[in-house]
Order: sequence, then structure tokens, then C-alpha cells
Amino acid sequence: MPARRSRTEHWRDSLAQLAERGGALEVSLAGPEGEDYDYNHSVRKNLIWRVRVLSVNDHEIVVEEPVVMRQRIALAPGIELIGVIAIGPNRWMFRTRNLGPTSGRLAGGLETGALRLIMPSEVERCQRRSFYRVSTMGLHLPIIECSALLDPESAFAAEAANQALITDQLTDDVIARIEPAPEHSVLVPEIGPSFEASMVNLGGGGVGLLVEPDQAHGLESHRLFWLMINLTPHIPSPLGVSARLVHTHLDVSHRTYAGMSFEFGRHRAHEKFVVEQICRYVAEVQREQLRSRYDRDAG
Repeated sequence: MPARRSRTEHWRDSLAQLAERGGALEVSLAGPEGEDYDYNHSVRKNLIWRVRVLSVNDHEIVVEEPVVMRQRIALAPGIELIGVIAIGPNRWMFRTRNLGPTSGRLAGGLETGALRLIMPSEVERCQRRSFYRVSTMGLHLPIIECSALLDPESAFAAEAANQALITDQLTDDVIARIEPAPEHSVLVPEIGPSFEASMVNLGGGGVGLLVEPDQAHGLESHRLFWLMINLTPHIPSPLGVSARLVHTHLDVSHRTYAGMSFEFGRHRAHEKFVVEQICRYVAEVQREQLRSRYDRDAG
């Protein structure tokens, strides 16, 4: 039997091994019913969290709660999620549902908040080049514009301006009508060369980015970056934040995975603002899903 087929058929064993070794599952909010089939959809973006698998049984997967900058991300009971089992270069996707909060223990015995997810009946293997796509669903990764940050002190004013811009835009009655401010009117810090990356996970203190080979030159000679995180339309303009490159590695397709840690320095107010906007985005996507479910059931 081919190795790939064997691993797909024994995906439950892989989940059990992740739980035994303190490994992680990738989870993201599913879009409104039917949206995941539209590969050309480019409005809603999927935030992905890597959460440790605490335990599994025949009916449930228990994972730690997702967080961002020490802030718990509230996921409503009954909300539908997409899960990704990632082992080396191989990925399998499945749909699941949040059964509600519980508690669990990490490898060192420390108790932590956790979520109970329905154990799926089947999974589907992702293709190597489209590793967040399968025939029945797909994730739409946020695009981040990354620029070398030449003067860290100049980021303070840019963060304050970014916060003021988004706050002003959110005071309008209908966010969907708001267009991002023209590029020339957005204050940016002193920056150098830029490149684009896809955000493949959002962690407790930063982000994981996937950089295509033709863009990776931007990572060669700098450690500090200015990131513009696009979460439109629910956040009307990209979130600007400083970040430090912590580590990189190449995948089998020669794409660079870059782990970046957010750098707020003296501007702790901006840290709170960024967390609030991410939580706002998550809440809006959940509301979309619940409205879609209500409309479907009512019809």
C-alpha cells in the first residue's frame, strides 16, 4: 500500500500520537455554508491557530484554547471549524464543531483552558503546492505586506496613526462601505525593501508567515520588520505592527517559513489595540457563520 494512502487511512493514530507527544493541531473558523468551495473568494480571511492536542477519544478532540498576546480567543459553542493535521510536509483537513469549553493539562501537568471538538468521520489530504486546499474546502490566508524596519523609533508614530485611522473608520455606521485610506495618506515608519507573505498561523506572541521563493530575498539582511496585516472588510484598513524575525526554515517546495514575534516596545497601548481588532475580526466571522446557519434553517 502506498505510504500516503496508509497515512491517510490511519489519521486517527496520527492524532493520538500528537496528543501523546504534546503536538499541535491547526484550527480556523469555517466560513458561511458553501463559501469554502469558492476558491476565488478573496474577502474573508482565515486566521489559523496552532493549538496543542491535549487528549483524544472516539468522539472528541480536546485542544488548548487559542490565544493572541495572552488574550483568550472566544469561540462560541456550536461554531464550525476547519482542522488541519500537519505532520512534516503532509497535511490533512477536516470539518469539525466546537462542543464547548473544558479544561485540560499540558505535558508538565499545568491546567489550562481547552475546547472540545467533534472527532471527524474522515479527513482529506492536502496537495503539496496547495496545502490549505482540498476538494471540499479551503482556507484563504491573509496577505501581509512586510517591510524592513530601518528605524524602530519611527514605528511609534506610525502605530499611533494606524490606530487613529482604524478607530475613525470604525465609527462609521456600516463598515462594509468603508474603503481603506489611500496609500499616500497612511503614515508609515522609516522602512526599506518590501515583500508579501501569507499568514499561516497566529500565535500567542506573533505570527508565522509563508514566503514564496521569489519574495524571500527580503528576509536575508534584516531582523526587524513593519507588517501590514490585511483583515478587511471587518477591519477597514490593514493593522500596522512591528515584528522581529525569530527563525526561518525552508519547506520541501523551497518556500520560507518565517516565525515573527510582535515588538511593541514602549507602546503597550498599541498591543491592546491590535488584540482588540483581532478579537473583533473573530467575532464578526462567527456572526457571519451563525447568520448563514439561521438563514439556511429558516429557509
